[in-house]
Amino acid sequence: MMKLNSLHTLLTYRCNYECDHCFVWGSPRQSGVFTLAQLEELFQQALTLDTITGFYFEGGEAFIYYPLLLEAVKRAHELGFVTGIVTNGYWATNREDASVWLRPLVQAGLDKLEVSNDLLHGETAVPPLEHPAIQAARSLGLKASLIILEPPQKARPGNGAGVPVAGGDVMFRGRAAVALTDGLPRQPWHSFTTCPYENLADPGRVHVDPFGYLHLCQGLVMGNVWQRPLTDIIHTYNPETYPVVRDLLAGGPAGLVERYHLDHDDGYVDACHLCYSARIALRDQFPTIVAPDQMYGVV
Repeated sequence: MMKLNSLHTLLTYRCNYECDHCFVWGSPRQSGVFTLAQLEELFQQALTLDTITGFYFEGGEAFIYYPLLLEAVKRAHELGFVTGIVTNGYWATNREDASVWLRPLVQAGLDKLEVSNDLLHGETAVPPLEHPAIQAARSLGLKASLIILEPPQKARPGNGAGVPVAGGDVMFRGRAAVALTDGLPRQPWHSFTTCPYENLADPGRVHVDPFGYLHLCQGLVMGNVWQRPLTDIIHTYNPETYPVVRDLLAGGPAGLVERYHLDHDDGYVDACHLCYSARIALRDQFPTIVAPDQMYGVV
């Protein structure tokens, strides 16, 4: 049986940014946000499962709904969960202001903060100790770190012939599969025979969104906690028979193309690019598994 140890809660799909690499198509126009009652229900379901030790709160951008985020951290801490937040750090304009934002969260029981800071977020990456959010966190005794992704580059100066080079740390799913793939080198579609990033058979963590969808990978759903209890979903999950997942385990993204006879290009940037493209083609056939609309850019 799957043994989950953490739930990454997409507190909202809404974000003040609209980054090209975003897995969940976060933007100011996105909809979907947890209520306090839904968070309490999720906490209680996690307690019943008895293997969950931590909750991460992310988005979208969780700080947009700061009172909700604060209460979520406080309640999770009261129930004995380790807590973390992933944020783009828009609120950290300087160390002093960042401290005002973080102090109540630390007092509520926040254990860890992760802040995105790179060109993909429209910012120049800085050393961790120079970032206001990290400075403020350290002054408050909060464990904090930066998430820095190298963007893909279509051509690097001095590479001899201006040949496109993929590079970077981006996984080409979500908006990245649409916005960042042009001009990048591709590999034959049939070469992507495994999923290199997610343990679909026995993940240690999954994402849950405001609509109750439990995501093995962003946009690949194993159940809905508002329709079936988390314990039921976990105890009955069989990756060898679960649609889409079984095909990915057997043959990777290329296996999806072959199993369902999907139209495809000759090549793709990475496995996520092919998998995401294949899943788009399967949405009508598996509407409760390849979901929700938000994960596929439908606002």
